[in-house]
Amino acid sequence: MKIVLTDAQTVVDNIVSADILKQFGEVKEYGLLPYEQVADAVRDADIIVCNKTLLNKYSLRFAKNLKYIGLFATGYNNIDIDYCNKNNITVCNAGSYSTNAVAQHTFALILEHFNKTSQYNQYVHDGKWKRSPTFSPFVYPLNELAGKTIGIVGLGAIGQAVAKIALAFNMNVIAYNRSQKNIAGVTQTSFDELLQKSDIISVHCPLNDESKNMFNETSFSKMKQGALFVNTARGGVMSETDLYKYLQNGHLGGACIDTLTVEPMEEDCILMNAKNCIMTPHIAWAPVETRQRLMQIVADNIKNFLNNSPTNVVN
Repeated sequence: MKIVLTDAQTVVDNIVSADILKQFGEVKEYGLLPYEQVADAVRDADIIVCNKTLLNKYSLRFAKNLKYIGLFATGYNNIDIDYCNKNNITVCNAGSYSTNAVAQHTFALILEHFNKTSQYNQYVHDGKWKRSPTFSPFVYPLNELAGKTIGIVGLGAIGQAVAKIALAFNMNVIAYNRSQKNIAGVTQTSFDELLQKSDIISVHCPLNDESKNMFNETSFSKMKQGALFVNTARGGVMSETDLYKYLQNGHLGGACIDTLTVEPMEEDCILMNAKNCIMTPHIAWAPVETRQRLMQIVADNIKNFLNNSPTNVVN
């Protein structure tokens, strides 16, 4: 089997490798293929494994031996499913590999906002603690999470993991979800009620027609004065311009953002200049253990396909 990885750089590094895939045949890794080079690179492929590479009738036009596409991701909107169906190409995704990682990162961001650890670390390394008249200089105000209300948008696996951590911090947990779910300690509300009651709002829903730009001027204006907005889901669920406005006018107390509509970040991204905005470069999902788990899921999917019992099939 000839296996081609078109954007290995999005998963593989000097710690996590794709060697596990070599058991199935010859593996060719490309770090990050430009779209116009994909067609030639996959010409002889029996299997393609990718993350975000656009695979459609143009980029797959020479791949006459292609039988299988494996994804280093849950989402598969970059794959032309109709083309794959017409050409008997099985497509399998990878799900539930990053639940704990994203929940952990969500609280890393929340704790950074309320505990100011990086700011206090800088204060110490700048030599200011040495010159402090007291042993505990109150330079940056700190706040407890206990007793605060967190509103979770989306009660899938990640949303539920975030709720579990929040309960451990003795927080009040409310949630908005399209369907009713019975989760101990979590009270489901309407979206408007969640906006009005939450001290922290954390987004964990997929990006679709219903959720696109659901956080906009209208929703930000309904949030509590000083509330924190956290997005580790997809950039498209929020209007970056409207978020900037409500950070600058002080209505929101802060934002913690791991995803943007365009990634990597554009040169003129408005949030670069926003007040009280902590940003990380879409790495909530990417701890070493998470990527190793992902690689194992991808390998298992290929193994099952070759054994005529495919798993995680999306077409």
